[in-house]
Amino acid sequence: MSLNWAQIWMQINDIPAIWLAVTLAAFAVSDAIHIRAYNFPLLHPVLISVLMIIALLNLTGVSYQTYFDGAYPIHLLLGPATVALAVPLYANLQRIRDYIGPLLIALGVGSVVGIFAGLLIGHLLGLSPLSLISIAPKSVTTPIAMALAQHAGGNVSLAAGVVILTGICGAILATPLFQLLRIKDEVAQGFAMGMGAHGVGTSRAIQMSETTGAFAGLAMGLNGILTSLILPLMLSIWFYFFS
Repeated sequence: MSLNWAQIWMQINDIPAIWLAVTLAAFAVSDAIHIRAYNFPLLHPVLISVLMIIALLNLTGVSYQTYFDGAYPIHLLLGPATVALAVPLYANLQRIRDYIGPLLIALGVGSVVGIFAGLLIGHLLGLSPLSLISIAPKSVTTPIAMALAQHAGGNVSLAAGVVILTGICGAILATPLFQLLRIKDEVAQGFAMGMGAHGVGTSRAIQMSETTGAFAGLAMGLNGILTSLILPLMLSIWFYFFS
């Protein structure tokens, strides 16, 4: 007697929190692979777990909305996790005061360059204005990027996808780039990762050291605020010259 896998899967899919358990299991396996591979950058647990979930959804035919509803408790933890970044920030408050001038300069330059780089690369690739608007806020955390893209008339789904891809790439490439450029200062490393790779980069920075994680969290928050303020102006300037 052959097994009816479709029926079995439908029964499994009806189990409460099944996708929550699948997500946690995927990340646990991915993290174990990353550790066994001596933290090889291309095997970053976020990247591997995302690919595993995508493959499973395609294999089973489950929609993303169904998956998201099942794993929603993890989404709810995003807020408390962000607030928890205040703990290492408070522990490094004196260092923040000491570096406030250079940090503000880096924030301004990094925010402008982050937006302009997305627009320029998209323009060179021949993307539509809608797509350019969607990828412009690529370096801020996902909720802010989605809100900015929606307000500017962009594609929210595309914005979210580009933001996640940016964060994963930043977390993967950060350590090799720091080694290549001989950047050893924890403040510089953390602020750069928070500016360029938002939440995913910050999580990687926290693994490196408390100081690196603190300044990554600071950069992520400040960049979100500044990008929200200057993005409409930069989009207006861009489309004035390139419309």
